[in-house]
Amino acid sequence: MPHLTLYRQPISGVAFSLLAVLIPVLLFPYANGHAQDLEPRAYSNTPVGMNFLLIGYGRSDGALLFDPELPVTDANAKVDQGFLGYVRALGIADKSAKVGILLPIANLDANGFVDGEFVTRDVSGLGDPSFYFTINLFGAPALSIEEFRQYQQDTIIGLTFKLTAPLGEYDNEKLLNIGTNRWSFKSELGLSQAIRRWTLEAAVAAVFYTDNDEFFTDNTRKQDPIYSLQGHAIYTFPRNIWAAVSVTYFAGGRTAVEGVTNNDLQQNWRTGFTLAFPVNRNHSVKLFGNSGVSTRTGNDYDLLGIAWQYRWGRGF
Repeated sequence: MPHLTLYRQPISGVAFSLLAVLIPVLLFPYANGHAQDLEPRAYSNTPVGMNFLLIGYGRSDGALLFDPELPVTDANAKVDQGFLGYVRALGIADKSAKVGILLPIANLDANGFVDGEFVTRDVSGLGDPSFYFTINLFGAPALSIEEFRQYQQDTIIGLTFKLTAPLGEYDNEKLLNIGTNRWSFKSELGLSQAIRRWTLEAAVAAVFYTDNDEFFTDNTRKQDPIYSLQGHAIYTFPRNIWAAVSVTYFAGGRTAVEGVTNNDLQQNWRTGFTLAFPVNRNHSVKLFGNSGVSTRTGNDYDLLGIAWQYRWGRGF
């Protein structure tokens, strides 16, 4: 097959507890994956003043992951993505909270058909960075390292806000890109219930997008919000090893280019797993993966990844 790049053409615990906390809110950082994220333990309590550095790698293979609403048929993409994240635990009005930033870098190797023509795209660069804020409204008070030793989770209710900035690699003369050239905002309400060694979680979320005014040169591309629901069953083993099985459903996201609405409504299911284990007091490792179960648009891909975390803080 010839290698083509597509240009413009007409288109339609303190240590014992902290070892189980891996800041999962950072673990599925793909550029358009906000509604597809599977994030167990996103609302776990963390002592005030703790810092977390996260380095990870993920690989996906299957239907186009970075932008499943693009007008590409028979799309396939291999995405290798590294990411660097930082999170700090805070206390706000006696409630536990976290702020964080995620910086992804990726290689995208994709192909598909546009108007019957086979096209490919192989590009590397920075992805869109994301900024996070999570606050637990109930059941997870702001605690010092010493106070946290006596803490036992019961019911937690929290909120997460995520802002993604259009700073990633983007070429407005190419149809497929790593960056999205638009802002997005995600808001989520989460519930976490501990039952002995089990923790059951659920969350509802909505993602809103600004317009991309440079889509395929100078077209305006709009996207409706995507709404999602996810659930997790988490079991904590001895030595603070824990595992989770997860499921998410997301719907919406229909797009329009220059006022013409596309037939790309998303109504998709995904399932996933997570396994986390401590290496020592300061270091932890997490393995994760997820796969599409029921696909309407852009969901037929598999993802596997690994993340390493280093944590530190006064008194830890």
